[in-house]
Amino acid sequence: MAKNEKRQKKRKGRSVQDLIGIKTFTKYGLATNKGELLFYLVAPTNISVLSHVNIEIKIRHLMMVLSAVPDIEVTCTDSSECFDDNKSYLQERLSEEHNPKVRKIIKKDIDFLDHIQMEMATARQFLFIARLKNTKDKQTFEAANRIEKVISEQGFEVRRMQKADIKRFLALYFDASMNGEQIPDTDGEQFSILTRTVKIYDKEKAKGAYARTNGRNPH
Repeated sequence: MAKNEKRQKKRKGRSVQDLIGIKTFTKYGLATNKGELLFYLVAPTNISVLSHVNIEIKIRHLMMVLSAVPDIEVTCTDSSECFDDNKSYLQERLSEEHNPKVRKIIKKDIDFLDHIQMEMATARQFLFIARLKNTKDKQTFEAANRIEKVISEQGFEVRRMQKADIKRFLALYFDASMNGEQIPDTDGEQFSILTRTVKIYDKEKAKGAYARTNGRNPH
């Protein structure tokens, strides 16, 4: 019984980063419990306008990348926020609302979301993700450049993602925010900065009040 309570307390104390296995951002990517991840963003190709021969060539190029970097992972995600939950909520509100003016406003909101969703319907992003384990900084640097070169040499338009890019990708992947690049590196970091700022302000305010009481210039 005591052991179970300790486990529950330990679980409650874990941060979001711990739960999803992320440690911290690194110079080249993201450190996780299972190694360092390097992210490469690849520009998609519209194969609907390519001939059958050119499609086969693209497939062959992809096979060459997978042969050169066997452990590389391929991910496809939305490149923008999904509004399905918003639409479901508005449709539910519409079915419950009886005021014609409010219903009109809700319908306009639904039409607006439909319009945005239509524009972003084909907005996808494709990533190659490489996982490195037990590598030193120099080895990581060399591997990061080598992998990018391998992908580029096979005709893919590619670039290694920086911290802001990775943040935005994670925010969209976990359905958190469109402005992922603004999310702090560490859970609660913004509150820690705010607390320090308030303490400094309070300290300066107290100094000013003390100086005025004693007839001195606070500066």
